Amino acid sequence: MTSTGTAETLATRVMVVDDSAVIRGMVTRIIESDPYIKVVASAQNGEVALKYYNEFRPDVVIMDIEMPIMDGITALGHMIKAHPDAKIIMCSTLTLDNAEISLKAMAIGAVDYIPKPTSTTDINKSSDFHNSLVQLIRSFGKPLPPEIEAKISHETAKSNPAQKSAAGFVLPPAGAKFPLRPAPSAIWKPRILAVGSSTGGPQALFEFLKPMKGIKNIPIVITQHMPPTFTALLAQHITSNTGIPCVEATEGMPLLPGRAHLAKGGLHMLLKKSDSGAPVLTLNDGPAENFCKPAVDPMLRSLIPYYARDILTVILTGMGSDGMLGAQEVVNAGGHVAAQDQATSVVWGMPGAVSMAGLCYTVLPLKDLGTHIAQKVL
Repeated sequence: MTSTGTAETLATRVMVVDDSAVIRGMVTRIIESDPYIKVVASAQNGEVALKYYNEFRPDVVIMDIEMPIMDGITALGHMIKAHPDAKIIMCSTLTLDNAEISLKAMAIGAVDYIPKPTSTTDINKSSDFHNSLVQLIRSFGKPLPPEIEAKISHETAKSNPAQKSAAGFVLPPAGAKFPLRPAPSAIWKPRILAVGSSTGGPQALFEFLKPMKGIKNIPIVITQHMPPTFTALLAQHITSNTGIPCVEATEGMPLLPGRAHLAKGGLHMLLKKSDSGAPVLTLNDGPAENFCKPAVDPMLRSLIPYYARDILTVILTGMGSDGMLGAQEVVNAGGHVAAQDQATSVVWGMPGAVSMAGLCYTVLPLKDLGTHIAQKVL
């Protein structure tokens, strides 16, 4: 296959956990449509999953939430306690209860959540579910040789010509060097803080925003890659975990200083001028960008006409490279960009992309990043 190994030896090893044998079979077929992903175990409940995890040691686990004998949350807790580095993706139908449980799962240690279509017909037909599931597994699985990553990226771009995407962004090796831009002057103060995040983002947002409790002078806008239903709950969790009032964006919502405004799942969050001339939020149902909706790039682009050099952008943990092109435009307008470092990111895709592109003036561990940004905005 290549000088570095065959598809079988390079493949990411996956365990699928779901109480439905039909669903397990469908998910397995979707996963194994990628020659570099192999299902090595299939379990009908959490109890069996714990046994199989110890036996097969998969690289990634796809875990349902509602199962008999032992549910997914209970199994997750046991698995993370025994294997803190386990890569577990929760996969369940999108209901309000499951969204709340999934946020809890990510707090326990799940690396991400993917909504499962509500019927077997939809699972077979949904290209979004298919593509998202494969991309998630790739991001947490075994790294592939650069020539294979490049081939996958090229094939992805050919099959999705309408998407402006860098889904094939190859993570740099640990310790890779990247250039830094000049830091803003000591007297520079932003007029808006714009944050982008994805995989691992909810917990990162809590830690990042806590030092900014008491922010009064500027608004915060946040795009976190999440499906509908999740974002209203995430806004509530941000408020309770950080002390910063956070709301899910609605059409025509004014930007208020001291408040965080979170993009609504399934829609881009943009800034526009109201009839009175004041900037307000608008929800856009246009095409996905970087395979994401909401996406960070359109949010950042929309801020530039109103805030230009006064934008402070922060890119947190996340898969892919959403935010890189928008951050480039922020820098071109005179604004500034900071990012989370590789060691503390669940996936150093988005922050890695802006860092390796030389767009950041600083790249810091998560625990230091919030404190640093707080000094700029408080």
